[in-house]
Amino acid sequence: MKRAMEADAAAAADTVLRLAVLLQAGVAPTRAWGHLAESGDPAAIRVRTAFDGGSTAAEAVAQAALPAPRQNSQSAIQVRAWRDIAAAWTVATTVGAPLAESLRGLASALRDAQEAADEVRVALAEPAGTARLMAWLPLVAVGLGVALGFDTLGTFFSGPLGIACLVGGGVLIVAARWWSGSLVRRAEAGAGIPGLDAELLAIGLSGGVSIDRARAAVQAATGSPAGPETDAVLALSHSAGVPAVELLRAAGSLARHRARVEGKLRAARLSTRLLLPLGVCTLPAFLLLGVAPMLLSVMSTMPLSF
Repeated sequence: MKRAMEADAAAAADTVLRLAVLLQAGVAPTRAWGHLAESGDPAAIRVRTAFDGGSTAAEAVAQAALPAPRQNSQSAIQVRAWRDIAAAWTVATTVGAPLAESLRGLASALRDAQEAADEVRVALAEPAGTARLMAWLPLVAVGLGVALGFDTLGTFFSGPLGIACLVGGGVLIVAARWWSGSLVRRAEAGAGIPGLDAELLAIGLSGGVSIDRARAAVQAATGSPAGPETDAVLALSHSAGVPAVELLRAAGSLARHRARVEGKLRAARLSTRLLLPLGVCTLPAFLLLGVAPMLLSVMSTMPLSF
């Protein structure tokens, strides 16, 4: 599932890059989408269908985020990627920015964001795999007791203590899995392109419009205003008297670099944090499901002496 979602995001970047090359070669947008659709690109097929239905260019590009025929859904990563692409297309066409150059820059940002997410995924693979392996430890203990000849399974239902061990161990296993999964999910990279608002504003300003007009175009395309970091870049551009486009693109690149570093730091901290569910839940479950039943089994076979 994870790999499929990551492939979806990479496919979106490839489609946008090929589209930018066609546009730069002088092919009209509608015809460029048609060429991509004829090559079998599923997103381009949906866009061309929308064009044939009378949709505007921006509306047609937004159709790429919808499920393909015979599919019930798409990954959240793919939907988010195509929504970002549709927003960039809308901004570029609204302000008259060079569409091919804008899409090339967005494709580069998509690839950069995906590479950062891949690096985080690789860093998370070892601690997440260790957590999944340790989650099986209590069940291995049950099998070990049976292999050694103890009536472990029978002990669970032989009295109140056995039932308490079974219930307590089961609850701890579920808690350990939920806790570990929650820690891993929080350490994963988020969806979307870090620094997207800066990239979109750079596209808007590359059309030669004012900052206020570019801001309005970005907000209309995304539904949200630019973030405080983007405002700080614009303030720096104004005070230094330099064009804001390159500063904004540098800010977007820096945001993706920070996301990559923060993701690796989260992965490094995850190895330590996973010790908490191991010590609080997994090891006690091992004792309740593995050690305690063996002790109860031995005690039940010992003769009582008065």
